[in-house]
Amino acid sequence: MAEARIGVVGDFRPTYEPHTAISAAVAHAQAADPACASIAFEWIATSDAEQLSEEHLAAYAGWWIAPGSPYRSINGALRTIRYAREHDVPLLGTCGGYQHVVLEYARNVLGFTDAAHAEYDPYASDLFITALSCSLVNQTMTLTVLSDAVAARLYQSTTTTEKYYCNFGLNLDHLPALTAAGLVVSGTDQDGEPRILELPNLRYFLATLFVPQTSSTPEAPHPLITGLLRAAAMNPRNLGNL
Repeated sequence: MAEARIGVVGDFRPTYEPHTAISAAVAHAQAADPACASIAFEWIATSDAEQLSEEHLAAYAGWWIAPGSPYRSINGALRTIRYAREHDVPLLGTCGGYQHVVLEYARNVLGFTDAAHAEYDPYASDLFITALSCSLVNQTMTLTVLSDAVAARLYQSTTTTEKYYCNFGLNLDHLPALTAAGLVVSGTDQDGEPRILELPNLRYFLATLFVPQTSSTPEAPHPLITGLLRAAAMNPRNLGNL
């Protein structure tokens, strides 16, 4: 039987730790959990993701939107996120992936068709992603997680510590509109800033401003990554590929 696949959308750089850590983090989850062992993953450049047909998109059991923005093709990332959200395909977005989850939701759910990211256009009129007041690159911070959130169930805790590599985050001016439209802030830092987003009505749809792959170890596979692989393994749209 063919392996179920997770597509990792991003422009791979072999010297960038948040990219190279992904394969190791997946291996940690696979070694620790038999339910994850049958999942394969493959990198897809954002420019290639933009060209995938609906048939090719449907062939993946899950998606991981990787760090590393600005992407070569913002449309490739946004198209993949939209497909996963609209078809209930498991998705994890980390760092840049979090930022583009916000953009996709703003454009296609809220109707802000010109919702923008300051890394691409700092002078855009509708910036949903803006520069952080203080860079979080190489920062490790404690988070509080909502007790009834998917993230808390995976962590089995309402507190955790995570590492960041980002300079951009959610523009808080737009947070009320995003949450009113169903996007849930399920994790916040010590200042109350949103660091985990999820859509609880979907089977697995999480976005983290931090990079969980960098803290995964063989002894302690990261629970959010294990959760993605488990959800992909159980994706009913892909059970025929297992």
